[in-house]
Amino acid sequence: MSEPHPNPAAGKPSSERRRVVIAVACGAFALGMVGAAYASVPLYELFCQVTGYGGTTQRAETAPSEVSDRTVLVRFDGNVAPGLHWKFGPNDREVTVRLGETRQTSFHVKNLSDQPVRAQATFNVTPVAAGVYFNKIACFCFDNQILQPGEEIDMPIVFYVDPEMIEAEELKNAPGITLSYTFFPLDEAGAPVTAQTGGQTETPKTDQL
Repeated sequence: MSEPHPNPAAGKPSSERRRVVIAVACGAFALGMVGAAYASVPLYELFCQVTGYGGTTQRAETAPSEVSDRTVLVRFDGNVAPGLHWKFGPNDREVTVRLGETRQTSFHVKNLSDQPVRAQATFNVTPVAAGVYFNKIACFCFDNQILQPGEEIDMPIVFYVDPEMIEAEELKNAPGITLSYTFFPLDEAGAPVTAQTGGQTETPKTDQL
C-alpha cells in the first residue's frame, strides 16, 4: 500500500487568509499613525517627511549644485483650523521656478484675538507624488509660532524642486505644484487644542498631516 502524497497546501495559509492578515496589519498601522498624529504631531510629521506620504514635502540643508532649464509653476495656499483666530495666507499666490533653483517667498499671518496664541503649521503638496521632490531649506513650519494679541508678521520659506522630478512619469503632465499650509492651535504643552463648535467638541482639521 503506497503512502499518501503530502498535500503541498497543508500547513500554509490560504491566499484569502494572507489577504486578511495583511489588511488587518495595514489597518492597525493606519490607526496607530492616526493616533500618533494627535498624540505626537512631530512623530507623525517625521514619518511623512521621510516617506513623502500624502504629499509631504522634504527638508534639506542646501540646494543642488545644478539648475535645470525646465520650469515648474508652484502655487501657495494658506488655511487656519477651527478655533484659531488668525488670518493667514501667501504673499505670492504662485511663482515659476527652475528645477533645482533656490527660491524664497513668504506668508503673512495676523493674530486676530486679544490673547497670545501658539500654533503649528502642517503642510503638504499636490499632486502627492511631488512631495518627495519638493524640498524646504527654511520654513516657519519647522517650529511652533507664538503671536501676541494683534501681532502680524511675514514668515519666509526657502525651497527648491529637485531636478530629478523630470524623471517622474506620473508628474510629466502635471500642471504645477500646490504647496498648502494649515495652522492649528496648540496649548501651552504643545498639544493640539480642540475647538467647541455648536456645543460639540471638534478636533482641529488640517488639509493633511
